[in-house]
Amino acid sequence: MKQIGMALALGLMSASLAHAQAVPVPSTAEVARSMEKAANQFLSLLDESKARQTNLSFDDPRRVDWHNIPKPTRKGLSLRDMKLPQQEACHELLRSALSESGYEKAVRIMALENNLKEGEKNLVGSPLRDPLRYYLTIFGQPGSSGRWGWSFEGHHFSLNFVIDDGQVVAHSPSFWGANPATVKIFVEGGPAVGTRTLADEEQIAFDLTASMTKEQQERAIIANNAPADYRGAGVPSPPRFEPIGLAVADMTETQKKLIASLLNAYTSHLAGPLALQRQQEIQADGLDKIYFGWAGAVQPGKGHYYRVQGPSFVLELVNIQADPAGNLANHIHSVWRDPRGDFGVKAN
Repeated sequence: MKQIGMALALGLMSASLAHAQAVPVPSTAEVARSMEKAANQFLSLLDESKARQTNLSFDDPRRVDWHNIPKPTRKGLSLRDMKLPQQEACHELLRSALSESGYEKAVRIMALENNLKEGEKNLVGSPLRDPLRYYLTIFGQPGSSGRWGWSFEGHHFSLNFVIDDGQVVAHSPSFWGANPATVKIFVEGGPAVGTRTLADEEQIAFDLTASMTKEQQERAIIANNAPADYRGAGVPSPPRFEPIGLAVADMTETQKKLIASLLNAYTSHLAGPLALQRQQEIQADGLDKIYFGWAGAVQPGKGHYYRVQGPSFVLELVNIQADPAGNLANHIHSVWRDPRGDFGVKAN
């Protein structure tokens, strides 16, 4: 995965400013086969009632119903309602879509529910916090022909995939969050003190902003205050807006390496061929079409936000909310969306 990230960095640095490079689309057949095998194995372990709950029609409108908040009800079958073999099979499906580091990060996000449960135990009406309240749904019949898909979702985590004729053709929206962003108090079942689940996703952007000249910062900083959240939360079709901020084309070679590393922090969540697919699309965009925008404080501990946008992706991260202990800006939301259309549905 580091080699893939370096290839992206070199591609971004050498891409023509006038024309996007012609980049071949990588095959995702191997990942699609792994997903198909894992999904069918999971379905084989279900009784009729749980199968009806888990396996929905590909055209079911709930396929595009997503959100990162702790919703009281969700589509699909929760880990809490699965027997151990079913939980293991569900995790195998997760592993089929993610890199090793991405899977470990996903597990940490779920484990942080233990921290929230402990930190909010004295709050009246606090949302239900449970590391097993994550739901798997499979849409259509997993196979090598035709369309099918699946989602895995819960608080601070949402993955959505579409497979068409044995190729993974969509993997957005993709939401990764963390509360607390930095663990300050150990809780049984939660990550160790000092753990930053989304460390690179946040720190590299700080490093990039700090490396800018005053003139570059004036162009990159799009607002003095961070927004309350990312745009279009829970909306099936990504919101449309023009890219603003500092063009990657106007960055130094060192800054281009940082933006490539930042993007790699997100693409590396995914299994190798899916990561390569995203990275080659980014390279094909061309430097002159990718922008970095920042809002809010330029140091940790205060509300901050950034957006990276190109023709094939919009990436947002916002850290403005406090953790349960009251530490400011210690609660991250980050989301990767496809302006051409999420869920494999072409945007209007």
